[in-house]
Amino acid sequence: MFFKKKSNPIVAVCDGIIQDLSAYPDEAIAMKALGDGYMIEPDNGKIVSPISGEIVMVFPTGHAIGIKNKEHEILIHIGVDTVNLNGKGFMNEVKVGDKVEAGQIICTFDFEQVRKHPDVKAVTTAVICTGSNKKIIVNDPKSHVSAGQESIIKVI
Repeated sequence: MFFKKKSNPIVAVCDGIIQDLSAYPDEAIAMKALGDGYMIEPDNGKIVSPISGEIVMVFPTGHAIGIKNKEHEILIHIGVDTVNLNGKGFMNEVKVGDKVEAGQIICTFDFEQVRKHPDVKAVTTAVICTGSNKKIIVNDPKSHVSAGQESIIKVI
């Protein structure tokens, strides 16, 4: 009898245009210093978990969240220079230790307020596989994806 290994796909964290992480408007993330991943230019302020797992980090300002399971360690980083807002406009729906499912809402932010703030360069959201040498290939760069959508990337 054969058992199919249960897959833990990485899904889209928000609605928007997906691209390779190298297009991210922050040099350190674009150079993949923290790891490879993908980025989405979001349409709105709803962020969902990219994997089923456990919340291992919620940055005090709400703009970054870490999630881990047996296969992946992922950092979600919302925007460029959003740390300058000191949490204003961000509402985290999770805390460290919470178990989440892929596609579950973990954070919302006031999209227009954050996007238009003079201290914020972009609301582009990065999804980074940290702690590994995994290579991420975006299946259809510059296409529109929906929050929770599967089959958006290949993990090598």
